Amino acid sequence: MISIHRIVLRRLLMAWAAVSLLVGIPTYYVELRQLDDSVLALAASESRHFAPAGLRGDGRSPEELRTLEQRANEFVQRSFVVIEVYDGNKKRLLEAVNPQFTHIEEELKRFKHSFPSNADSHFEKFVLGNDTVVQVLVPLRTEGGSNGGYFEGVFVVDPETLDELRSHVWRTLGAVLFAVLATTVLLYPVIIALNRDVIRFSQEVLKGNLEMASVLGAAIAKRDSDTGDHNYRVTLYAIRLGDAVGLAAGEMRQLILGAFLHDVGKIGISDNILLKPGRLTAEEFAVMRTHVALGVDIVEQSDWLQGARAVIEGHHEKFDGSGYLRGLRGNQIPLNARIFAIVDVFDALTSQRPYKEALPLEQALSIIGKDAGSHFDPQLVERFLDIAPGIHASIAGAGESALAALLRDQAMHYFLRASIEAQGNPAAA
Repeated sequence: MISIHRIVLRRLLMAWAAVSLLVGIPTYYVELRQLDDSVLALAASESRHFAPAGLRGDGRSPEELRTLEQRANEFVQRSFVVIEVYDGNKKRLLEAVNPQFTHIEEELKRFKHSFPSNADSHFEKFVLGNDTVVQVLVPLRTEGGSNGGYFEGVFVVDPETLDELRSHVWRTLGAVLFAVLATTVLLYPVIIALNRDVIRFSQEVLKGNLEMASVLGAAIAKRDSDTGDHNYRVTLYAIRLGDAVGLAAGEMRQLILGAFLHDVGKIGISDNILLKPGRLTAEEFAVMRTHVALGVDIVEQSDWLQGARAVIEGHHEKFDGSGYLRGLRGNQIPLNARIFAIVDVFDALTSQRPYKEALPLEQALSIIGKDAGSHFDPQLVERFLDIAPGIHASIAGAGESALAALLRDQAMHYFLRASIEAQGNPAAA
């Protein structure tokens, strides 16, 4: 049986993955943006130290130009690797390049920049090879506050600083994902407890529904028999054969319901036909055959019993097409109906009735084998002949109470399994 723990864990892991993506991706990009902001802030902080105090004009006087050149040469040795200074008319006055970074200057020539249209600074980040580079454009102000020109600096972020900033990004992302995972883990016992309550309630509902279906089937069986043993046995035989051919839990659930209620339509057949001791006339047999359509009409009134329809409607069909109600042949007949047709006839052959003795197992299996391909699906017959001796030995001699208890346990097993599988795969529900 599929464990509810596995279903809950799978759903929680799916929820964790979904929430992690929904939270983690924005967090990652926010942190990357903060990384960029940190790099730009670092460059901006350095650039603010460049403008020499007491700048009076736009830097074109010999004195101011010497001051700017001196400051530029100091900065390319310390923090910036390339510095250019422009006058107020955006004409370049000087350039200073750190000899170790001339390749960066060549790379940056491919990128054109515009000058700030206002008093704001302009920053742009590039990744050139293994270097993270920030290009800074800062207006230079004179003592009077007018535009004294522009400072352009190329700042290379120190690898250790960049690694620390990146580590912060991953630490933050890891903390977010761990928080989501911790919340998921804490929810697990709560959801399991809630599911136990739901399953307990579902068990009670299923038990009640199964008991009603079993009682109804047994009541119909007792109209033409002293006990409901036949219904119990054929349902148990059907379960064993269905299990042997690998029926899924949902299909097994339908097979069990169909076996319970296969003759439910006989409730509409009069006693003088249903209980007639002798052979039925053609007219009487035509009336008897209507129990199939009557049974379909009955279960169609209940959504829960709809799965029984295949067995009710098809268990009198024959593999060669000579059966009724619709004259289906071969695989046109639903699998559950083909399964049940075999076990229904087998139980009739091996059971004692007021008008006949039970046949020995070997003789009953011989009859079933001879009818393979005509009455029965030959592949199902082959599988049934393999398992019939074992299941007949364990079921045929059991009393009604023992059969009822065994069937109740097996039916609950398959119905709960079908319910849990439906929870684990909503598309199949």
